[in-house]
Amino acid sequence: MENAPVRPATRPEPEPVRRAADRPVPDRPVPDGPVPDRPVPERISVAVYAEDLILHTGVVQQLRQRPEVELLAGGEADDARTSLVVVDTLDDPTVQLLRRLRRDTRTRVGLIVGSFGARDLQPMIECGVAAVLRRSEADQDRLVHLVTAMANGEGVLPGDLLGKLLEHVNSLQRMVLDPRGLSLSTLTTREAEMLRLVAEGLDTAEIAQKTSYSERTVKNVLREVTIRLQLRNRAHAVGYAMRYGLI
Repeated sequence: MENAPVRPATRPEPEPVRRAADRPVPDRPVPDGPVPDRPVPERISVAVYAEDLILHTGVVQQLRQRPEVELLAGGEADDARTSLVVVDTLDDPTVQLLRRLRRDTRTRVGLIVGSFGARDLQPMIECGVAAVLRRSEADQDRLVHLVTAMANGEGVLPGDLLGKLLEHVNSLQRMVLDPRGLSLSTLTTREAEMLRLVAEGLDTAEIAQKTSYSERTVKNVLREVTIRLQLRNRAHAVGYAMRYGLI
């Protein structure tokens, strides 16, 4: 019997390759309503005041690159949420500018200064400066941090100046206010003492005996507190003093 001829093996046909566009795409859930817009962070308006064009341009160029900040100039500067004063030293013209800005309650003021020492703390406090940054440290991130902190009601101060500020306040209390029976709070030492006794439940006669004042003096002191702070009565005065840590 003759051998059957050997046929060459046949290769299976390859599966057709599907392009990405031909592949089935699983259904994705479609939202029922319109997609809400993401809230856009509010930009912080800033006005820049500088004693010369070079200082002004340097700070403006750094802030202009940041989306968190909106620079205001000209007549719009009075409406700025924050103001930056850029100077070499805290001299008399700078103090006058800071005092003018302080009268505008719509803005909080930061000071970018070349040199700043302990002697400058008192005028800084009197002018209502909320933040201080030395010019040598005023890079873009620190400037934005300063502006953001002021807009949030915070204060910024270099660590060495913070220590000097606390020493200054302690010295002021010890050497100036204590001998006069005054304090840094809105209450005198005598007023705070009498309100503490009211809070403990003592009446006018008991307070007079405890403090060695006359009953008339006790009444006058407590009445003066309620009138000056625009409060209704003794109980309101006690609540106010406790709420703000005055007693």
